[in-house]
Amino acid sequence: MDSEREDELLQPKIHPLKLFDIAKSEDRLLYACAPMVRYSKLAFRQTVHHFGTDLCWTPMILAKEFNRNQFARDSDLTVSTSVPPFPPRTNSSTRAPGGGAEVPTIAQFGANDPVELSRAASLAAPFVNGVDLNCGCPQSWACSSSLGAALMERRELVRDMIVATRARLSLEGWAVDLSPDSELSNQGPYGRGQGRGRSVSVKIRVHKDLRKTLDFVTTVLGDEQRRNIDFLTIHPRTRNTPSSVPINLEALEVLTSTFGTKLPILVSGDVFALSTLPYTSHLLDTQPTFTTTISPPSPSTSSNKPPPQPQSQPPTKPHLPHLSGLMSARALLANPALFAGHNSCPWAAVDVFMNAVARAPLPLKLAVHHLTEMCGPGFGPDRERGGALLTRAERARLAETGSWVDVVDYLDEVRRGRGLAGGGVW
Repeated sequence: MDSEREDELLQPKIHPLKLFDIAKSEDRLLYACAPMVRYSKLAFRQTVHHFGTDLCWTPMILAKEFNRNQFARDSDLTVSTSVPPFPPRTNSSTRAPGGGAEVPTIAQFGANDPVELSRAASLAAPFVNGVDLNCGCPQSWACSSSLGAALMERRELVRDMIVATRARLSLEGWAVDLSPDSELSNQGPYGRGQGRGRSVSVKIRVHKDLRKTLDFVTTVLGDEQRRNIDFLTIHPRTRNTPSSVPINLEALEVLTSTFGTKLPILVSGDVFALSTLPYTSHLLDTQPTFTTTISPPSPSTSSNKPPPQPQSQPPTKPHLPHLSGLMSARALLANPALFAGHNSCPWAAVDVFMNAVARAPLPLKLAVHHLTEMCGPGFGPDRERGGALLTRAERARLAETGSWVDVVDYLDEVRRGRGLAGGGVW
């Protein structure tokens, strides 16, 4: 393949803002795969994309190391010019011009310096659809280095990093004009930039005092007509809130109602199944309504018994009309087909992942960990009803396999024992 053709294939063709428009035109939310340390590698991104995920994040990449080390660039950011031989996707909205099955990807960086972030974005721009600044990682090592969630206390620095990054991408020809009069913005509410355009975004957590979060977003967003960021991802937990605690729905409702008309907003956290989300939207399937019916007292007993008391109603879910997308992490790791409507992982997702790994290799132990997660109970409504593909004992045996031959043979053995067809590499 000549270098010019290879460069053409490497360069993504779809601007993320176009994906928001496409999702909205299909009367649904945009579906995104969260950045996960070690796990958001190419093979996994290809798998979730095959099952309906629109936009994928890389694991958080340290901008300073990415800028200085070729090995870091090669290991942290992997892309593909080939089309995986998977069965056709039912959703072809992200099929790139020319027939390539593009997996729209956002490179997420950890940075605390405008020069470092803008340079890393420049290096990554030819190979991804956009860049994202991590302001949400709560791990102590990141916060002690003024990375991740520590940046939620430094809104001016975050703004400066975003402005510097957008300026450098613009200087190098990666900008998209989002002003109201531009040709790219008049085709949809968020613009339909494509080709060389690259998005710039931020992923945040919330403060205990929500007023600080409102000030943070206002500062980073800048002029609404020429905003600094293209879209925003909100994880509505504080830096110190564990994942076992439900997300702050009140904060999410306030932030989406305040900023959701100004730019697309994704929510990250507690996206375990499309049927069990703790909020509603006109872009989600209609949620069941709960009513209390009181039967009139029987004439023969009304004088002897007090009238029945109304039954307590389930709490009302907040309605989020300005939410634009859903981002999932743990639930997608356990069920890559989550956004295809599956409440638990199907064997088809296991097959797609194993074929992806055959072409975009992962270390054996990491790939086997992916498989044990997929074959486990997951996080959907079937979790307590025996929805796992493998029992706990079977998953333990899978984790002990020492080669890919052993993995394939063992999974085929289990499936044949249940009267199912074996998998395989296509």
